[in-house]
Amino acid sequence: MTKVRVTQVRSTIKKPQKQKLTIQSLGLGKINRSREFELTPQIQGMINKVSHLVSVEEI
Repeated sequence: MTKVRVTQVRSTIKKPQKQKLTIQSLGLGKINRSREFELTPQIQGMINKVSHLVSVEEI
């Protein structure tokens, strides 16, 4: 599996509740907060849902 670092780069203010919950479930919530994940299909789906709020880089 590939490892990726997900960093929140935009705020969730005025975003739909589902996107806020997805950001929370990724362990983010504040701008510039990062987490590392194994790139599973579930994580990839969550990243795709909030791709406009986060940046993703391979490790």
